[in-house]
Amino acid sequence: MNQNNSSNFLPVLAILGAVLLWGSSFAAMKHLVGTLNPWAVMWMRVGFATLILTPFMPKLARPVKNGKDRVALAIMALFMPCLYFLFESYALTYTTATQAGLISASLPLMVSAGAGFFFKEKTTPAGWAGLALSMAGVAALTMSGNPSVNAANPAFGNLLELFAMICAAGYMLLVKRLSAHYGPWTLTAIQNGAGCIFFIPGLYLILRDGLGTSPHETLLMAGYLGVFVTLGAFVLYNLGISRLPAGKASAFINLVPAIAAFFGWFLLGETLNPVQLTASAVIFAGVGLAQYGGKLNLKKSPLLRIAPDQNS
Repeated sequence: MNQNNSSNFLPVLAILGAVLLWGSSFAAMKHLVGTLNPWAVMWMRVGFATLILTPFMPKLARPVKNGKDRVALAIMALFMPCLYFLFESYALTYTTATQAGLISASLPLMVSAGAGFFFKEKTTPAGWAGLALSMAGVAALTMSGNPSVNAANPAFGNLLELFAMICAAGYMLLVKRLSAHYGPWTLTAIQNGAGCIFFIPGLYLILRDGLGTSPHETLLMAGYLGVFVTLGAFVLYNLGISRLPAGKASAFINLVPAIAAFFGWFLLGETLNPVQLTASAVIFAGVGLAQYGGKLNLKKSPLLRIAPDQNS
């Protein structure tokens, strides 16, 4: 192993760990929303993350007090975690973790398109073609699902997941501007604090209805999502991106749908019908075209220095 490969081993391992956590979160969320109201699930998730950050809040809040971007910060927090988690948690009550994870493959392409529109970052024809192909695959996946035990209304659930990805893309576009003035931990603290307030009805539902038939299991799963997925994956990804080229690191994000599909099958027994498998292949083909069919700005964009789901 040469020196370059040796120095890249730990960063690559860190990014793989982050991707594994993000991919597993779909199955974990699917399990929880089958037991509790989505508002209750999300309040616990952001609550655990905020609890870890609480001792550091005075230091993290200082840049916000001195800054002038409160409206932009509020919109950022509205996109992520508030609307993103709301759409995704309800999506998983109607569709499978596997299908929701596959739709997340469209996120990097949405970000690239948004950067081209708002920030005039150049996107090649291959990039636009890849976006169109990926969206066609998402549409086919959404329309081809049949109701089942794990997916009461997959078409509606997949549409909600698509809205969640739009919110995530909007968040990442805002972070591009805000990260020049605020550190990643400050932005994370703002998001989780806002999420605790936004999802406060979930606390009422927990006090009223309890934590289901297996409260210890529910708390363990929510703690996993809050501490490991929301915070842990964020730390691992940023450790990796600090020591690897952004393009190389961003390529790993495309593993999230495959990992989500694996955990959906392994833990929940989810499967895809032949039409859905074809639609999934179209999604990946669109991502591949955008990544490798031309010199797409997606590989170089600083937007992808921020994780797609600090929080899913």
